[in-house]
Amino acid sequence: MPDTLHLITMQKTETKNLAAADTLTIEGGRLLHGEVLVRGAKNSISKLMVAALLSAEPSTLSNVADIEDIEVVSAMIRALGGEVEQSCAGAITIRAEKVKTADPEALHKIARRSRIPILFAGPLLARLHEAFVPELGGCNIGPRPVDFHLAALEKLGAVIEEVPGGFHMKTTGLRGEKIRLDYPSVGATEQVLLAAVLADGKTELSNAAVEPEIMDLVLVLQKMGAHIAVDTDRVITITGVGRLRGFHHTAMTDRLEVASWACAAAITNGDIFVRGAIQRDVATFLNKYREAGGEFEVHDDGIRFYRGAPLRAVALETDVWPGFSTDWQQPFSVLLTQAEGASVVHETVYEDRFGYVGALNMMGARIQLSRECLGSRACRFGQRNFLHSAIITGKTPLRGAVIDVPNLRAGFSYVIAALAAEGRSTIKNAGIIRRGYEKFTERLINLGAKATT
Repeated sequence: MPDTLHLITMQKTETKNLAAADTLTIEGGRLLHGEVLVRGAKNSISKLMVAALLSAEPSTLSNVADIEDIEVVSAMIRALGGEVEQSCAGAITIRAEKVKTADPEALHKIARRSRIPILFAGPLLARLHEAFVPELGGCNIGPRPVDFHLAALEKLGAVIEEVPGGFHMKTTGLRGEKIRLDYPSVGATEQVLLAAVLADGKTELSNAAVEPEIMDLVLVLQKMGAHIAVDTDRVITITGVGRLRGFHHTAMTDRLEVASWACAAAITNGDIFVRGAIQRDVATFLNKYREAGGEFEVHDDGIRFYRGAPLRAVALETDVWPGFSTDWQQPFSVLLTQAEGASVVHETVYEDRFGYVGALNMMGARIQLSRECLGSRACRFGQRNFLHSAIITGKTPLRGAVIDVPNLRAGFSYVIAALAAEGRSTIKNAGIIRRGYEKFTERLINLGAKATT
Protein backbone atom coordinates (compact mmCIF):
# COMPACT_ATOMS: atom_id res chain seq x y z
CA MET A 1 0.00 0.00 0.00
CA PRO A 2 2.74 2.60 0.79
CA ASP A 3 4.28 1.98 -2.67
CA THR A 4 0.94 2.52 -4.39
CA LEU A 5 0.24 5.69 -2.41
CA HIS A 6 3.71 6.99 -3.30
CA LEU A 7 3.04 6.36 -7.01
CA ILE A 8 -0.36 8.07 -6.95
CA THR A 9 1.01 11.10 -5.11
CA MET A 10 3.97 11.37 -7.48
CA GLN A 11 1.76 11.07 -10.56
CA LYS A 12 -0.63 13.79 -9.33
CA THR A 13 2.29 16.10 -8.62
CA GLU A 14 3.84 15.44 -12.05
CA THR A 15 0.52 15.98 -13.82
CA LYS A 16 0.07 19.31 -12.04
CA ASN A 17 3.61 20.42 -12.86
CA LEU A 18 3.34 19.41 -16.52
CA ALA A 19 -0.03 21.12 -16.93
CA ALA A 20 1.40 24.35 -15.52
CA ALA A 21 4.26 24.28 -18.01
CA ASP A 22 2.31 22.87 -20.96
CA THR A 23 2.50 26.03 -23.08
CA LEU A 24 5.74 27.77 -24.02
CA THR A 25 5.71 31.20 -25.65
CA ILE A 26 8.76 32.43 -27.54
CA GLU A 27 9.46 35.81 -29.14
CA GLY A 28 11.71 35.16 -32.12
CA GLY A 29 14.57 37.15 -33.57
CA ARG A 30 16.95 37.07 -30.59
CA LEU A 31 20.35 35.45 -30.89
CA LEU A 32 21.40 33.01 -28.18
CA HIS A 33 24.64 33.68 -26.38
CA GLY A 34 26.23 32.15 -23.32
CA GLU A 35 26.77 28.76 -21.71
CA VAL A 36 24.50 25.78 -21.19
CA LEU A 37 25.27 22.62 -19.20
CA VAL A 38 24.25 19.27 -20.68
CA ARG A 39 24.29 16.32 -18.32
CA GLY A 40 23.68 12.58 -18.63
CA ALA A 41 21.96 11.15 -21.71
CA LYS A 42 18.26 10.36 -21.40
CA ASN A 43 18.79 7.32 -23.63
CA SER A 44 21.56 6.02 -21.39
CA ILE A 45 20.72 6.84 -17.77
CA SER A 46 17.32 5.14 -17.83
CA LYS A 47 18.89 1.88 -19.08
CA LEU A 48 21.68 2.07 -16.52
CA MET A 49 19.05 2.39 -13.80
CA VAL A 50 17.40 -0.79 -15.08
CA ALA A 51 20.79 -2.53 -15.00
CA ALA A 52 20.98 -1.83 -11.26
CA LEU A 53 18.18 -4.39 -10.79
CA LEU A 54 20.58 -7.13 -11.84
CA SER A 55 22.37 -6.91 -8.48
CA ALA A 56 21.30 -7.08 -4.85
CA GLU A 57 24.06 -4.59 -4.04
CA PRO A 58 23.60 -0.77 -4.16
CA SER A 59 24.51 1.11 -7.34
CA THR A 60 25.24 4.82 -7.79
CA LEU A 61 24.90 6.93 -10.92
CA SER A 62 26.24 10.46 -11.29
CA ASN A 63 25.78 13.14 -13.98
CA VAL A 64 22.03 12.48 -13.80
CA ALA A 65 19.73 15.05 -15.41
CA ASP A 66 16.47 16.11 -13.74
CA ILE A 67 14.06 14.84 -16.41
CA GLU A 68 10.76 12.99 -16.43
CA ASP A 69 12.13 9.72 -17.82
CA ILE A 70 14.26 9.36 -14.69
CA GLU A 71 11.14 9.81 -12.58
CA VAL A 72 9.32 7.12 -14.60
CA VAL A 73 12.11 4.57 -14.15
CA SER A 74 12.41 5.47 -10.46
CA ALA A 75 8.68 4.84 -10.03
CA MET A 76 9.02 1.46 -11.74
CA ILE A 77 11.90 0.45 -9.49
CA ARG A 78 9.97 1.49 -6.37
CA ALA A 79 6.90 -0.43 -7.54
CA LEU A 80 9.12 -3.50 -7.84
CA GLY A 81 10.37 -3.19 -4.25
CA GLY A 82 13.55 -1.25 -4.90
CA GLU A 83 14.70 2.10 -3.53
CA VAL A 84 15.87 5.16 -5.46
CA GLU A 85 17.43 8.02 -3.53
CA GLN A 86 19.11 11.24 -4.58
CA SER A 87 22.44 10.87 -2.82
CA CYS A 88 23.65 14.35 -3.88
CA ALA A 89 23.09 16.86 -6.67
CA GLY A 90 23.01 15.01 -9.98
CA ALA A 91 23.51 11.58 -8.40
CA ILE A 92 21.17 8.76 -7.45
CA THR A 93 21.62 5.52 -5.53
CA ILE A 94 19.54 2.45 -6.32
CA ARG A 95 19.01 -0.46 -3.93
CA ALA A 96 17.34 -3.53 -5.40
CA GLU A 97 18.03 -6.17 -2.76
CA LYS A 98 14.31 -6.83 -2.19
CA VAL A 99 13.09 -6.74 -5.78
CA LYS A 100 9.69 -8.43 -6.21
CA THR A 101 6.77 -8.75 -8.58
CA ALA A 102 4.47 -5.74 -8.69
CA ASP A 103 0.81 -4.97 -9.19
CA PRO A 104 0.17 -4.88 -12.97
CA GLU A 105 -2.20 -1.93 -12.66
CA ALA A 106 0.43 0.17 -10.87
CA LEU A 107 2.98 -0.69 -13.56
CA HIS A 108 0.50 0.14 -16.31
CA LYS A 109 -0.06 3.66 -14.94
CA ILE A 110 3.67 4.29 -15.07
CA ALA A 111 4.45 2.59 -18.38
CA ARG A 112 1.95 4.54 -20.45
CA ARG A 113 4.40 7.47 -20.41
CA SER A 114 7.49 5.58 -21.58
CA ARG A 115 8.89 2.62 -23.51
CA ILE A 116 11.57 1.86 -20.92
CA PRO A 117 9.56 -0.75 -18.90
CA ILE A 118 10.04 -3.43 -21.59
CA LEU A 119 13.71 -3.52 -20.56
CA PHE A 120 12.83 -4.59 -17.02
CA ALA A 121 11.98 -8.04 -18.41
CA GLY A 122 15.55 -9.37 -18.52
CA PRO A 123 16.61 -8.43 -14.96
CA LEU A 124 13.28 -9.63 -13.51
CA LEU A 125 13.43 -12.96 -15.34
CA ALA A 126 17.01 -13.41 -14.14
CA ARG A 127 16.26 -12.47 -10.52
CA LEU A 128 12.67 -13.74 -10.06
CA HIS A 129 12.12 -16.08 -13.04
CA GLU A 130 8.96 -14.08 -13.70
CA ALA A 131 8.03 -10.66 -15.12
CA PHE A 132 5.02 -8.65 -16.19
CA VAL A 133 5.62 -6.06 -18.90
CA PRO A 134 2.79 -3.54 -19.35
CA GLU A 135 1.69 -1.91 -22.57
CA LEU A 136 4.12 0.85 -23.48
CA GLY A 137 3.89 4.56 -24.18
CA GLY A 138 6.48 7.01 -25.49
CA CYS A 139 6.89 9.35 -28.46
CA ASN A 140 4.77 9.03 -31.57
CA ILE A 141 7.40 8.71 -34.32
CA GLY A 142 6.03 5.66 -36.07
CA PRO A 143 5.50 2.03 -35.05
CA ARG A 144 8.15 0.67 -32.72
CA PRO A 145 7.01 -2.91 -32.12
CA VAL A 146 8.34 -5.02 -29.26
CA ASP A 147 8.61 -8.06 -31.55
CA PHE A 148 12.42 -7.94 -31.47
CA HIS A 149 12.37 -7.89 -27.68
CA LEU A 150 9.93 -10.77 -27.31
CA ALA A 151 11.64 -12.97 -29.90
CA ALA A 152 15.02 -12.47 -28.20
CA LEU A 153 13.64 -13.25 -24.74
CA GLU A 154 11.93 -16.40 -26.03
CA LYS A 155 15.21 -17.61 -27.53
CA LEU A 156 16.87 -17.02 -24.16
CA GLY A 157 14.30 -19.25 -22.44
CA ALA A 158 11.32 -17.07 -21.55
CA VAL A 159 7.77 -18.33 -21.99
CA ILE A 160 5.64 -15.32 -22.94
CA GLU A 161 1.88 -14.98 -22.76
CA GLU A 162 0.01 -11.93 -24.00
CA VAL A 163 -2.50 -10.91 -21.33
CA PRO A 164 -4.82 -7.91 -20.94
CA GLY A 165 -2.63 -4.83 -20.50
CA GLY A 166 0.69 -6.41 -21.40
CA PHE A 167 2.81 -9.56 -21.38
CA HIS A 168 3.36 -12.13 -18.65
CA MET A 169 6.71 -13.92 -18.78
CA LYS A 170 8.14 -16.94 -16.96
CA THR A 171 11.31 -18.99 -17.18
CA THR A 172 12.90 -21.96 -15.46
CA GLY A 173 16.20 -20.25 -16.10
CA LEU A 174 17.60 -18.09 -18.89
CA ARG A 175 20.17 -19.75 -21.14
CA GLY A 176 22.61 -18.46 -23.72
CA GLU A 177 21.71 -18.61 -27.42
CA LYS A 178 22.67 -17.37 -30.85
CA ILE A 179 20.48 -14.41 -31.79
CA ARG A 180 20.49 -12.33 -34.95
CA LEU A 181 18.51 -9.11 -35.15
CA ASP A 182 16.79 -8.33 -38.45
CA TYR A 183 17.71 -4.68 -37.83
CA PRO A 184 20.31 -3.27 -35.40
CA SER A 185 17.68 -2.09 -32.94
CA VAL A 186 19.03 -0.20 -29.93
CA GLY A 187 16.21 -1.38 -27.65
CA ALA A 188 16.49 -5.03 -28.65
CA THR A 189 20.27 -4.95 -28.19
CA GLU A 190 19.81 -3.52 -24.70
CA GLN A 191 17.23 -6.21 -23.96
CA VAL A 192 19.62 -9.02 -24.89
CA LEU A 193 22.46 -7.49 -22.88
CA LEU A 194 20.31 -7.10 -19.76
CA ALA A 195 18.92 -10.63 -20.04
CA ALA A 196 22.03 -12.54 -21.12
CA VAL A 197 24.52 -11.34 -18.51
CA LEU A 198 22.97 -13.66 -15.88
CA ALA A 199 21.95 -16.43 -18.32
CA ASP A 200 23.52 -19.87 -18.27
CA GLY A 201 26.13 -20.11 -21.01
CA LYS A 202 27.16 -17.91 -23.90
CA THR A 203 24.98 -15.59 -25.99
CA GLU A 204 26.10 -14.41 -29.42
CA LEU A 205 24.16 -11.40 -30.66
CA SER A 206 24.77 -10.48 -34.30
CA ASN A 207 23.66 -7.37 -36.21
CA ALA A 208 23.64 -5.58 -32.86
CA ALA A 209 23.37 -1.84 -32.33
CA VAL A 210 26.62 -0.23 -31.16
CA GLU A 211 25.49 3.34 -30.38
CA PRO A 212 27.45 5.20 -27.67
CA GLU A 213 24.54 4.61 -25.27
CA ILE A 214 24.90 0.85 -25.87
CA MET A 215 28.59 1.09 -25.05
CA ASP A 216 27.79 3.03 -21.88
CA LEU A 217 25.55 0.13 -20.81
CA VAL A 218 28.28 -2.37 -21.70
CA LEU A 219 30.75 -0.45 -19.53
CA VAL A 220 28.36 -0.54 -16.57
CA LEU A 221 27.66 -4.25 -16.97
CA GLN A 222 31.40 -4.88 -17.18
CA LYS A 223 31.88 -2.96 -13.93
CA MET A 224 29.23 -5.20 -12.39
CA GLY A 225 31.23 -8.31 -13.31
CA ALA A 226 29.73 -9.26 -16.69
CA HIS A 227 31.81 -10.79 -19.49
CA ILE A 228 31.00 -8.95 -22.74
CA ALA A 229 33.02 -8.77 -25.97
CA VAL A 230 32.09 -6.32 -28.75
CA ASP A 231 33.51 -7.19 -32.18
CA THR A 232 33.94 -4.87 -35.15
CA ASP A 233 31.27 -6.71 -37.20
CA ARG A 234 28.35 -5.82 -34.88
CA VAL A 235 28.64 -9.10 -33.00
CA ILE A 236 28.38 -8.93 -29.21
CA THR A 237 29.25 -12.01 -27.19
CA ILE A 238 27.97 -12.28 -23.61
CA THR A 239 29.16 -15.04 -21.30
CA GLY A 240 26.71 -15.39 -18.42
CA VAL A 241 27.88 -15.20 -14.81
CA GLY A 242 26.32 -16.37 -11.54
CA ARG A 243 25.96 -12.99 -9.89
CA LEU A 244 26.65 -9.32 -10.44
CA ARG A 245 27.75 -6.62 -8.02
CA GLY A 246 26.70 -2.98 -7.69
CA PHE A 247 28.42 -0.17 -9.57
CA HIS A 248 29.49 3.48 -9.47
CA HIS A 249 29.29 5.18 -12.85
CA THR A 250 29.24 8.63 -14.43
CA ALA A 251 26.74 8.61 -17.28
CA MET A 252 27.74 9.85 -20.72
CA THR A 253 26.65 13.34 -21.80
CA ASP A 254 23.48 13.54 -23.89
CA ARG A 255 24.90 13.78 -27.43
CA LEU A 256 21.41 14.34 -28.88
CA GLU A 257 20.79 17.40 -26.74
CA VAL A 258 24.24 18.76 -27.61
CA ALA A 259 23.29 18.78 -31.31
CA SER A 260 20.03 20.63 -30.63
CA TRP A 261 21.82 23.47 -28.80
CA ALA A 262 24.34 23.60 -31.65
CA CYS A 263 21.53 24.07 -34.19
CA ALA A 264 19.97 26.77 -31.98
CA ALA A 265 23.29 28.64 -31.97
CA ALA A 266 23.70 28.53 -35.75
CA ILE A 267 20.12 29.36 -36.69
CA THR A 268 20.04 32.47 -34.45
CA ASN A 269 23.59 33.49 -35.44
CA GLY A 270 24.41 33.08 -31.78
CA ASP A 271 27.30 31.66 -29.79
CA ILE A 272 26.74 28.87 -27.26
CA PHE A 273 29.29 26.98 -25.19
CA VAL A 274 27.83 23.54 -24.40
CA ARG A 275 29.54 22.41 -21.22
CA GLY A 276 29.89 18.64 -20.99
CA ALA A 277 29.77 18.03 -24.75
CA ILE A 278 32.12 15.23 -25.87
CA GLN A 279 33.59 15.45 -29.37
CA ARG A 280 33.76 11.71 -30.09
CA ASP A 281 30.03 11.27 -29.43
CA VAL A 282 29.01 13.98 -31.91
CA ALA A 283 31.80 13.65 -34.50
CA THR A 284 29.42 12.64 -37.32
CA PHE A 285 27.13 15.56 -36.49
CA LEU A 286 30.05 18.01 -36.39
CA ASN A 287 31.02 17.13 -39.97
CA LYS A 288 27.56 17.97 -41.31
CA TYR A 289 27.28 21.02 -39.04
CA ARG A 290 30.45 22.49 -40.48
CA GLU A 291 29.40 21.56 -44.04
CA ALA A 292 26.15 23.51 -43.51
CA GLY A 293 27.99 26.62 -42.28
CA GLY A 294 28.11 25.99 -38.56
CA GLU A 295 31.41 26.23 -36.74
CA PHE A 296 32.72 24.90 -33.44
CA GLU A 297 35.68 24.89 -31.07
CA VAL A 298 36.45 21.79 -29.02
CA HIS A 299 37.58 22.32 -25.43
CA ASP A 300 38.39 19.85 -22.66
CA ASP A 301 35.17 20.65 -20.85
CA GLY A 302 32.80 21.22 -23.77
CA ILE A 303 32.27 22.56 -27.29
CA ARG A 304 31.57 26.12 -28.45
CA PHE A 305 29.05 26.37 -31.32
CA TYR A 306 28.44 29.36 -33.59
CA ARG A 307 27.81 30.25 -37.24
CA GLY A 308 31.04 30.35 -39.19
CA ALA A 309 29.66 31.15 -42.66
CA PRO A 310 26.30 31.75 -44.37
CA LEU A 311 24.19 28.62 -43.99
CA ARG A 312 24.23 26.43 -47.08
CA ALA A 313 22.30 23.40 -48.33
CA VAL A 314 23.57 19.87 -47.69
CA ALA A 315 22.48 16.29 -48.33
CA LEU A 316 22.29 13.88 -45.43
CA GLU A 317 21.03 10.43 -44.53
CA THR A 318 20.22 9.16 -41.08
CA ASP A 319 21.54 5.75 -40.10
CA VAL A 320 22.46 3.58 -37.16
CA TRP A 321 25.74 4.40 -35.41
CA PRO A 322 28.24 5.50 -36.54
CA GLY A 323 25.94 7.19 -39.03
CA PHE A 324 24.02 10.44 -38.62
CA SER A 325 21.54 9.88 -35.78
CA THR A 326 17.81 10.04 -36.49
CA ASP A 327 17.46 12.20 -33.37
CA TRP A 328 19.79 14.79 -34.90
CA GLN A 329 17.66 14.94 -38.05
CA GLN A 330 14.80 17.07 -36.73
CA PRO A 331 16.81 20.04 -35.34
CA PHE A 332 19.18 19.87 -38.30
CA SER A 333 16.28 19.96 -40.76
CA VAL A 334 15.01 23.12 -39.05
CA LEU A 335 18.48 24.62 -39.48
CA LEU A 336 18.39 23.76 -43.19
CA THR A 337 15.23 25.84 -43.70
CA GLN A 338 17.54 28.84 -43.25
CA ALA A 339 20.24 27.57 -45.62
CA GLU A 340 20.62 28.80 -49.19
CA GLY A 341 19.66 26.16 -51.76
CA ALA A 342 17.90 22.81 -51.78
CA SER A 343 18.84 20.29 -49.09
CA VAL A 344 17.91 16.61 -49.22
CA VAL A 345 17.28 14.57 -46.07
CA HIS A 346 16.83 10.78 -46.27
CA GLU A 347 15.44 9.16 -43.09
CA THR A 348 16.29 5.44 -42.85
CA VAL A 349 15.65 4.66 -39.17
CA TYR A 350 12.01 5.62 -38.42
CA GLU A 351 9.44 5.58 -41.21
CA ASP A 352 7.28 8.39 -39.77
CA ARG A 353 9.96 10.75 -38.51
CA PHE A 354 8.79 13.67 -40.65
CA GLY A 355 5.48 14.06 -38.83
CA TYR A 356 6.68 17.45 -37.54
CA VAL A 357 7.13 19.01 -41.00
CA GLY A 358 3.56 20.32 -41.41
CA ALA A 359 4.02 22.81 -38.58
CA LEU A 360 7.29 24.08 -40.07
CA ASN A 361 5.62 24.65 -43.45
CA MET A 362 2.87 26.56 -41.67
CA MET A 363 5.62 28.79 -40.23
CA GLY A 364 6.93 29.52 -43.73
CA ALA A 365 9.34 26.65 -44.45
CA ARG A 366 9.30 24.97 -47.85
CA ILE A 367 9.67 21.23 -47.18
CA GLN A 368 8.41 18.66 -49.66
CA LEU A 369 8.16 15.03 -48.54
CA SER A 370 8.74 12.04 -50.80
CA ARG A 371 8.20 8.28 -50.72
CA GLU A 372 11.39 7.78 -52.73
CA CYS A 373 14.80 7.01 -51.25
CA LEU A 374 16.44 10.37 -51.98
CA GLY A 375 19.84 9.31 -50.76
CA SER A 376 22.97 7.52 -51.86
CA ARG A 377 21.44 4.12 -51.22
CA ALA A 378 18.08 2.41 -51.04
CA CYS A 379 16.72 1.65 -47.57
CA ARG A 380 14.16 -0.68 -45.97
CA PHE A 381 11.40 1.94 -46.41
CA GLY A 382 11.79 2.16 -50.18
CA GLN A 383 8.70 1.26 -52.26
CA ARG A 384 6.59 1.00 -49.11
CA ASN A 385 4.69 4.30 -49.36
CA PHE A 386 6.39 5.91 -46.37
CA LEU A 387 7.16 9.63 -46.63
CA HIS A 388 10.74 9.17 -45.52
CA SER A 389 12.68 11.70 -47.62
CA ALA A 390 12.51 15.49 -47.61
CA ILE A 391 13.57 18.27 -49.97
CA ILE A 392 14.12 21.48 -47.98
CA THR A 393 14.28 24.65 -50.07
CA GLY A 394 15.80 27.68 -48.39
CA LYS A 395 16.33 30.25 -47.27
CA THR A 396 12.72 30.97 -46.28
CA PRO A 397 11.74 33.46 -43.56
CA LEU A 398 9.89 31.82 -40.67
CA ARG A 399 7.01 33.51 -38.86
CA GLY A 400 5.57 32.86 -35.43
CA ALA A 401 2.70 30.40 -35.12
CA VAL A 402 0.70 28.28 -32.70
CA ILE A 403 2.00 24.72 -32.87
CA ASP A 404 1.54 21.46 -30.96
CA VAL A 405 4.47 19.27 -29.92
CA PRO A 406 4.02 15.70 -31.24
CA ASN A 407 7.13 14.16 -29.64
CA LEU A 408 10.23 14.97 -27.61
CA ARG A 409 12.76 15.74 -30.35
CA ALA A 410 10.20 17.63 -32.43
CA GLY A 411 9.52 19.75 -29.33
CA PHE A 412 13.06 21.12 -29.17
CA SER A 413 13.07 21.46 -32.97
CA TYR A 414 9.93 23.63 -32.84
CA VAL A 415 11.66 25.79 -30.24
CA ILE A 416 14.62 26.21 -32.60
CA ALA A 417 12.22 27.28 -35.37
CA ALA A 418 10.45 29.69 -33.02
CA LEU A 419 13.78 31.26 -32.03
CA ALA A 420 14.52 32.00 -35.69
CA ALA A 421 10.99 33.14 -36.58
CA GLU A 422 9.68 36.68 -36.76
CA GLY A 423 7.10 37.38 -34.07
CA ARG A 424 5.61 35.24 -31.34
CA SER A 425 5.22 31.46 -31.32
CA THR A 426 3.03 29.55 -28.90
CA ILE A 427 4.16 25.97 -28.43
CA LYS A 428 1.46 23.77 -26.94
CA ASN A 429 1.99 20.39 -25.25
CA ALA A 430 5.46 21.65 -24.33
CA GLY A 431 5.43 19.47 -21.20
CA ILE A 432 6.72 16.66 -23.43
CA ILE A 433 10.02 18.51 -23.71
CA ARG A 434 10.69 17.95 -20.00
CA ARG A 435 10.96 14.22 -20.68
CA GLY A 436 14.44 14.78 -22.05
CA TYR A 437 15.60 18.32 -21.22
CA GLU A 438 15.99 19.60 -17.68
CA LYS A 439 15.16 23.19 -16.66
CA PHE A 440 14.50 23.87 -20.32
CA THR A 441 12.83 27.28 -20.17
CA GLU A 442 15.27 28.53 -17.54
CA ARG A 443 18.24 27.62 -19.70
CA LEU A 444 16.69 29.26 -22.77
CA ILE A 445 16.21 32.51 -20.85
CA ASN A 446 19.77 32.39 -19.52
CA LEU A 447 20.97 32.25 -23.14
CA GLY A 448 19.02 35.39 -24.02
CA ALA A 449 15.78 33.95 -25.36
CA LYS A 450 12.50 35.69 -24.56
CA ALA A 451 10.51 32.69 -23.37
CA THR A 452 7.66 32.29 -20.90
CA THR A 453 5.51 29.40 -19.67
